[in-house]
Amino acid sequence: MANTENAEIGVIGGSGFYSFLDDVTEIQVATPYGAPSDSLFLGEIAGRRVAFLPRHGRAHHLPPHRINYRANLWALRSVGARQVLGPCAVGGLRQEYGPGTLLVPDQMVDRTKSREQTYFDGMPLPGGQVPNVVHVSLADPYCPVGRRAALEAARGQDWEAVDGGTLVVVEGPRFSTRAESLWHQAQGWSVVGMTGHPEAALARELELCYTSLTLVTDLDAGAETGEGVSHEEVLQVFAANVERLRGVLFDAVAGLPENDARDCLCAKALGGMDPGFELP
Repeated sequence: MANTENAEIGVIGGSGFYSFLDDVTEIQVATPYGAPSDSLFLGEIAGRRVAFLPRHGRAHHLPPHRINYRANLWALRSVGARQVLGPCAVGGLRQEYGPGTLLVPDQMVDRTKSREQTYFDGMPLPGGQVPNVVHVSLADPYCPVGRRAALEAARGQDWEAVDGGTLVVVEGPRFSTRAESLWHQAQGWSVVGMTGHPEAALARELELCYTSLTLVTDLDAGAETGEGVSHEEVLQVFAANVERLRGVLFDAVAGLPENDARDCLCAKALGGMDPGFELP
């Protein structure tokens, strides 16, 4: 019998996506970095053990800049997850990326300001271990194998996703000014969100495969006319597409390789370097 408190794959759900699995085991996980956003909800999809974590908490009480990203990724790895899918709501920075567009980014730009974004901060852990100075490459922040699985899953659901693009991550919780949005457009970036960093960077430091799936819920301020986006609008568009996205995620989970068959750079990100602490 499978251990119901272990998982192979993690899914971190964002705004409007507070449930993912129906028949679940709820567990609480303690980490050296404090409590994650919520309990982990463990279940099974296509014979794969999956751990779902609501990024903002099940009651959506955590704004983007207050999420304990370090605890979230640590908790998922501690139950056995080695591959993570991170769906999130974003604003489109181009007219062709309107509401309902699914974009699987291959690049990211960090414009956040105040987040704990590394495990290698030199601060002692509760057990007395002190992280070493380790520099991990984030040249390509998303797992190529996970991206391929996500794109194929979307096609299987008759939802042709945009293959590649740049997600720019802002601090939040406010939306962009029109000037900021126009600046992001001028740089050639594709979509804007609030939670993609440090999620991807922390996953890489833990040698997790991380794939972002961004659902466009609105055109960002510089790409539209009128008064600008509202939180209510974001939730409405996400709700209209959540079942479709759920189907894509289910098929992506089924399409991911077994954990012991991973052969991407994500799985070897530390390159044999000693992090100074034991990975969970």
